[in-house]
Amino acid sequence: MSRLRTLIVEDDFAVAHVTRGFVERHPHFEVVSVAPTGGDALRALDDLRPEVMLLDVYLPDMSGIDVLRRLRATGAHVEVIAVTAARDLDTVRRARAHGVHHYVVKPFPMQALHERLDDVWRVLARDAEFSDTGELDQVTVDALMRRDAVALAGNRKGVSRVTLQRVAETMEEQAHPVSATEVAEVLGMSRVSARRYLERLVESGLAASTPTYGGVGRPELRYQLRA
Repeated sequence: MSRLRTLIVEDDFAVAHVTRGFVERHPHFEVVSVAPTGGDALRALDDLRPEVMLLDVYLPDMSGIDVLRRLRATGAHVEVIAVTAARDLDTVRRARAHGVHHYVVKPFPMQALHERLDDVWRVLARDAEFSDTGELDQVTVDALMRRDAVALAGNRKGVSRVTLQRVAETMEEQAHPVSATEVAEVLGMSRVSARRYLERLVESGLAASTPTYGGVGRPELRYQLRA
């Protein structure tokens, strides 16, 4: 898949310049335009058809939520990353209701943005695999829905979305429930870290754990993704 065409919606020139530099340092994204207002953003979306939009909430002519509402009303499916200083619960909820799965609070380091861009790249790359396959079977639908749910489960301090996704993918590839030790060996991480991410999937309702009684000592927990 070619580099993803990205629109930055930001009215602060200095912030837009820094954000553009961050995006262009990612190997899978290119910036096609910077829009300083909501109106400019809607016109750019119509003219340029970007795959990804980095959207501020505080804009001079309308809110980023209004941009989202108008965007979704047209049926457009651009992936949106909210990049904003707005951190109140109502704004976050409304952004999620309009299909925003990634939310970066200003100020932010480049790594934080790149982690979200990595998630978006994986999502669109996987969607591209199914673009010409016609109808999907139940297993494929479940996998696609689970992928988005895992991304949301990564919205927690101390949890890397990238690592959580890799753990979930490792579980998908196995035909049987896995232990923290097995996941750690596959991904080259510590058993303690593997178990922490497995437990995060359980807490989010995406996986279940079952104790396995074998030798002497405490039972070993094994984990399996839910359908």
